[in-house]
Formats: sequence, C-alpha cells, structure tokens
Amino acid sequence: MARVRTGVRAVSAVLAVALATALAGCSSTGGKRAEERAAKAAQGRAAVDTPRWTFAMVTHSGDGDTFWDIVQNGAKQAAVKDNIKFLYAHDVEGNKQAQNVQAMIDQKVDGLIVTLAKPDAMKDVVEKAKKAGIPVITVNSGSEESKKFGALTHIGQDETIAGEAVGDELNSRGKKKAVCVLHEQGNVGHEQRCAGVKKTFKGDLQNLYVEGTNMPGVQSSLEAKLQSDRDIDAVVTLGAPFAPTAVKAAEQAGSKAEIDTFDLNEKVATALQDGSLGFAVDQQPYLQGYEAVDLLWLYKYNADVLGGGRPVLTGPQIITKDDAKELAEYAKRGTR
Repeated sequence: MARVRTGVRAVSAVLAVALATALAGCSSTGGKRAEERAAKAAQGRAAVDTPRWTFAMVTHSGDGDTFWDIVQNGAKQAAVKDNIKFLYAHDVEGNKQAQNVQAMIDQKVDGLIVTLAKPDAMKDVVEKAKKAGIPVITVNSGSEESKKFGALTHIGQDETIAGEAVGDELNSRGKKKAVCVLHEQGNVGHEQRCAGVKKTFKGDLQNLYVEGTNMPGVQSSLEAKLQSDRDIDAVVTLGAPFAPTAVKAAEQAGSKAEIDTFDLNEKVATALQDGSLGFAVDQQPYLQGYEAVDLLWLYKYNADVLGGGRPVLTGPQIITKDDAKELAEYAKRGTR
C-alpha cells in the first residue's frame, strides 16, 4: 500500500504546482489568487493556465462495464482541473482497440493513456505513438509490458500480487475449493490474477472461462459448475459487474459457496454490507484515471515522471463488510 500513498502524494504535487502558478506575480495578492483558482476548479473550471492540451484514453473495456465508468470519472475530474480536453474510446477486441489508438494518433492528440490487456495487439501502435512524439501512460493492465513498450509509467495494481492477496484471504476464511471465473479470454491481467490466487491458496483452485459479454451465459455456466461440484466453497469473479451474477448462480444451484470479487462499485458495496458477498479487492479505478491524466499533464508541463521506472500501484486493498459502510457513499457517487 506504500505505492498507493505515493500516488496520493502525486495529487498533492499537482495541486502544489497549480498553487505555485497561481501565486506567481505580486506576492501581496498571491493568496487571493490561489483561493480564486481553487474556487474555479470546484466549479468545473480549470485550476491552471497551461495550454488546452488534448489527452485520449483508449481501453479494452466492453460495453456497460461500471469499472471503466469509475476510471473515466477520475480522468474527467483531473482533466477539468488541468485544462485538458479528454477523449475516450474502448473495444474489448485487441485489434479494434489498436485501431482506436491509431485514430487518436491521427487526430494528433497531445497525450495517450492506454491499457495493455492484450499487449501483442497494442505493441506496434504504442510504438507509432512514440514515433509521433505522443507521450504514453499505461493504466490498469500491462504493467510488465509498459516499460518495454516505452510508456512513461504504469498506473494500476500488480495483478499477480492482487491474486496472491485473494489466496491469502481465502486461506484465512478456511476455504478449501475455489473457482476463479475468467470473463475475457486473452486478457493477460486476468490470467495473472487467477495464477496469483493459485500461488498462495492452500486449497484447490479451478479456472472457469466464460463469455463476459453474455451475462445469462455466465450465470448458467457457473450454475452448472456449482451443481456438478458441491465441494466448491468459494467463487472469485474478476470484475464487479459479475459478482451479482455469481450470487444468483449460487442461489439457483443451491450452493453455499462464498462469492468474492475483484473491484468495487455501488452494488458490491451494498452486497458486502448485507453479507451476500464475502470480500472485494479494490484497485481504486478512480485514482487510476485521475493519476493518468494528472501525470500526463505534469509531463507536458514540467517533464515530470512518477514511479522511477516501476509501476505506480493503486492496489490491492481487501474490502470486507467492516469497510464497506464507509466506502458505500463514495461508491454511490461513482468514485470508488
């Protein structure tokens, strides 16, 4: 969690730069100007007077994924503060995601934020962005490939470490047999999560591959798995939208398996409170979006790079029923 604090300090650094800019000039009016800048940011106006740069984020998200709504909320908030025009595109298919990145390059954006869930499909287009002089930050997935591809830094959680944390938590809960539900084949981050769980979990872990774009199919596949193996006492989903579906599958199968999930949203926070979910792994998606835009702004403004060649970690954090009440308010407003 030390790296999470580093990311938070980066926000403070940005605010310090903004205030320093506001204070430039006549010292007798500096404090008043700083207050005016803060008021503008609070009203949805830029807190800095740097050029109106355009930053684009291109992710591997499918349609209707609430996780990426939270990422965008963070990115948009930082964009307002930093006087940035923010563009967003997404596609679950690696080749189509790469095409979206190429379209942003063709628009001559000033900075790019990309995910590397399917790195092979993204390698060439990230190289094209570099050759075009466009700085790139990777976010969420692809921490191992980020530096090799020439990105300034990577912001997210280490997926293997996150998986290991889940395995440890399952052990502490006395679980013996678990299923890890992978909803997007070819996503290296998902494979790393389940591999991490397997590494530390003392029980038996099985992977179940489902088609994440077909939620009824996800439910029926998991339901069949739970019906065929009554010894399964834990189910781990890899995204918040899949947790309620897993709960329904367990109910229909008559299974007493505990449902746990990666990621947090309003429904997950509520389910943690009522006990229908055991725990969640939060990687702070709002912070990922916010920091990505903010760090691109810092690079354009002051040639700053955070991380020292290593990923800037935003997780994992295990969230239980005890934590959920405090975070529910933030989840409701779309920031956790």
